[in-house]
Amino acid sequence: MTAAEEALNAVHGGQTDVEGYFTYVSGVGYIPRDIYKYVKSNPFGDLPRYSVHIVIQHILIFTTFIALAATGIALHYSDLFWAPYVIRLFGGIDTSQLIHRSAAFVMIGASVYHILTIVGSTAQKILKKEFDIRRTQVPLPKDLFDLIHDIKYFLGLTPHRPKMEKFMYKQKIHYLAILWGSFVLISAGTALLFPEHIALLWPFDPAFLQDLARIMHADEAIMALIIIAFWHLSNVHFVPGRFPAQWTVFTGKITREHQLEEHFLEYLRNLSEIPEEREYMRSLLAELGFAEREGSLDETRP
Repeated sequence: MTAAEEALNAVHGGQTDVEGYFTYVSGVGYIPRDIYKYVKSNPFGDLPRYSVHIVIQHILIFTTFIALAATGIALHYSDLFWAPYVIRLFGGIDTSQLIHRSAAFVMIGASVYHILTIVGSTAQKILKKEFDIRRTQVPLPKDLFDLIHDIKYFLGLTPHRPKMEKFMYKQKIHYLAILWGSFVLISAGTALLFPEHIALLWPFDPAFLQDLARIMHADEAIMALIIIAFWHLSNVHFVPGRFPAQWTVFTGKITREHQLEEHFLEYLRNLSEIPEEREYMRSLLAELGFAEREGSLDETRP
């Protein structure tokens, strides 16, 4: 029995909803929701996801964050038994402070670079009438429904994951967390680095502001480190099928399998924008036997 026959038997057996399971794309055919199980993917990526600007920004933010976390936490908790070893690794307290401040300025520059990229590219798309808010990091009502759908999927209450956009709900939450965390770290760090200048802008007790900034800077750094170590790395790089790393951060491309599973609606757009991908999917559907059954299915559109 072919993969197509097994899928269709499941559909007609009442285990899957035809309308939700198949998506019809004109000139390509009916794409089953779990087609990602049968595609060929290059670990280094098949389809475009990030521009070269985003790749550069991600690398800058990642490398500077590691340097900032390693030096900053060791300096803040210098009285703990492990801190002197880390500080010595970076060449002593003075060198650690220099590395920390240098990395901070690079991170601020990368953040400004990111804002200019987002604003500039958005303005350009608006002028060309190509802007689509669904392809952005802006939270939308659909994200809440996708979250509920995904919870049902992981509980075994529905057979397939939702059809999600270029950025799914988890990525949007993470992005908002990064924005907030960066704001707290940069503002608090600036207050600690330039206390005299900040005191001129702060009408209340300067000592209170410094204590508050010190607490905010350290606590936010620890929270960010925990999120990166236990959420981002495990969710993006260590999950089955992407271990030991997802190379999108360096190549700007996403694997076909990953996009079909978690960003299905973005894949449909790629089908309309990339002729080679349309031909690949058309050939794959014919190979799996779905093309032979098109006439027996109700047409559904994305």
